[in-house]
Parts: sequence; C-alpha cells; structure tokens
Amino acid sequence: MKRIYELKGEGRSIRDIARTVGVARNTVRKYVRSAGIPKAKQRAKRGSKLDPYRAHVQRRLAEGVENCVLLLRELRAQGYAGSYTILKEFVKPFRRRREVKATMRFETEPGEQAQVDLGHFRYRGADGRERHVWAFVMVLSWSRAMQVEFVGRADEATFIRCHLNAFERLGGQPRRCLYDNAKVVVLGRDDAGEPLWNRRFLDFALRLGFSPQVCRPYRAQTKGRVESGIKYLRHNFWPVARFSDLADLNRQAGAWCTGVANARQHGTTGERPADRLARERAYLVPLPGTAKLVPFRREERKVGRDGYVQWEGSCYGVPWRWAGTMVQLQAGDETVEVFSGEERIAVHPRAREARKRLPIPGQWAGLPSGDGRARREALAVQVPAVEVEHRPLELYDALAGGVSIQ
Repeated sequence: MKRIYELKGEGRSIRDIARTVGVARNTVRKYVRSAGIPKAKQRAKRGSKLDPYRAHVQRRLAEGVENCVLLLRELRAQGYAGSYTILKEFVKPFRRRREVKATMRFETEPGEQAQVDLGHFRYRGADGRERHVWAFVMVLSWSRAMQVEFVGRADEATFIRCHLNAFERLGGQPRRCLYDNAKVVVLGRDDAGEPLWNRRFLDFALRLGFSPQVCRPYRAQTKGRVESGIKYLRHNFWPVARFSDLADLNRQAGAWCTGVANARQHGTTGERPADRLARERAYLVPLPGTAKLVPFRREERKVGRDGYVQWEGSCYGVPWRWAGTMVQLQAGDETVEVFSGEERIAVHPRAREARKRLPIPGQWAGLPSGDGRARREALAVQVPAVEVEHRPLELYDALAGGVSIQ
C-alpha cells in the first residue's frame, strides 16, 4: 500500500486517503500507525487431490514414463478425481528437456500414402531375463489410422505378412508406401544413389500394385507420421502391457489401436483417425485375389529328421514321409497349417507358449524300423583248408611222460 504512505506524507486525512484509495478507514489507519508495512497472514496450505498418488507418479517417472495421458489413465483406475492440469503441473519439473527441431510438414491426399516402420521393444520375461520383440507399425498418412503387429522376427517373410494383415484391417492398400533404408526393403544404393531393392519385397509390391519408396539416408523425419506412431505406441501402450505370449500381446495391441490410438482426437487433424479412415477407405485399392497372396502368407521351413518343423519357438509335427524336406507354414491367429506345395499335410492349434512340441495323430504310422539308412551285413570269411600231419597217440603219451623220442 505504497499509495497510502504517499498520501499521508502529503498531509491528507485518513478519511480522504480512504476515499482516494478505495479502502476502509480502518485499513488506512492500520497502515499509517504501523512501524512498517504489515505482512499478510499465511493461510494454511490446502491439500491437493494428487497428494495420495504422488508416490505412484514419482515411481513411474523414475521408470521413464512421462506421458501425462497415460499417467492420468492409471490414476483414474486407482480413484484419482483431480484434473489433468494438476497432474501436468506436477510432472513438468521432472521432465527431461528436449531440443526443438523444425521441419516442414507435407500433406497427402486420401489413399495416397502409408508410412511403415519397425520398432524394437524390450520386455522382461517371466524368467526375469530381458527379451525383445519387433513392432510393425503402419500409418495411413491422410487419416492417421494406425495398425500395429508385434512379431518375434524382423525377416522379409514376416515383414511382408505384416503388410497383408495391416492392409486387411485398414480395408485396402494405398497407392504408395514409404520406408526407411532397412535391409528387408533395400539392400543398398548404386553409384547413382538409386535404391537396390530387395527382390522378394519388390516382387510383393508389384504383385499387389503399390509403389514402394524410401527416404533419403539419415532423413528419418521424412516419414514423421510413423515415427510419431512408434513413439506414441512406446509411451502410451508399452508401459502398461502385460502379456502371456505373442498372440496375447497382439490381441491387446489390436484393442489399443481400435479403442485408443484410432479413437482419440488427433492433434494435427483435429479429428478421430477412425472417422477419417471411414472416408479414406473409398480411395484405398482392394487387395488382389487369394491366389496372388498365398505365396506371401506362407513361410518356408525345413522339416527336421525328427518329423517336426520349428516356428516361433515351438515344434509342429508332420507325417514322417516329409522328414528332411522343405515345407511351407501358414500361421493364423488360432492355427498353424503346413503345406507341401498345394497339399496341406498338417494343421495344428497355434502354440500359446514357447518350446511346445505338437505331434499329429498317425505321425509315425508306417515308419520302417531303423533309421532309414541301408546297412551292410557283416559276413563270415572262409579261409583255405590247411593239411595237418597226423601222428599216433603213443607219441603224445610219450611227450607227456618226458620220454625222448627218436
């Protein structure tokens, strides 16, 4: 109340000061008569609705979880009734500072482009050992609709199969797909800087009818939509994932895509990806007939001498006649089928845990005894007869008695 002291110094009365400043006379009197400026009384600090949950938030921050949307979802499940703003203000000082990088945004037309990438995700197994899986992520550039599939291997057969699954769930394929310079897509660059395509992947793209494109080396931000999608998956889904096997993980990831990722209001478009996808599907190209897709849905494997095919850590039995030959596996959500050419030779329920051995009825029926190798029979040998000199028995008796024989 500096103004009160200034007016008092001018000789103004308490009544006049109160009228000028717009406060009560007692307030003016209190300031004028005090030795110094009176200090306001400290109010008792009110508790925050976040207080009971601070320990949980701090523990999650120590684990690297800084996403407030995810933290709010966890706290709501525990009974937190406070606002998002309270949580955000509490987390803000603990967040790692990030460098701001500028980039130009390119928009695409409906059905024009999808961006594809693989993300590496670590987890702790039931035995306490650290393991990893790969996340195949596809994002349609116009609608921002996202599809995710976790896989144990990042080879070309798996990569291609994930494309087919994503196209089916999205309702069709775009005119082109954008990738980084992974070996499953390109093997390198020629002297002119042009990509040297992985032949099997290029054959797959040509058969389906979409155009593959790759980013310039070290320019991953060119496919920023899928990069953001992997980051969103890593911070919004992965920290709360609890799964028994790969199939269970993919069921949860599918539910997350439908109920969270594609159902949220997107920060750039201001719409839900699911709503935009419903409009974009009219521009997507339908998949070709089954005959063109069969070679890409199956994965070639060799049958061991024990009559089993190894896939995803488990062993699937086939009739013994195919031991040592090449067969093709086609895996679905519930079954694993084994083919030899066009002939289906075995069907199994998909193993839900690693190191399972699944035989089939009659797997060894008609198996010849032995190990199937031709054996050489050991033969007795006849030697030439030896003529032996015959002597009278008296000679031997004499020798036994020590008699000398002339």
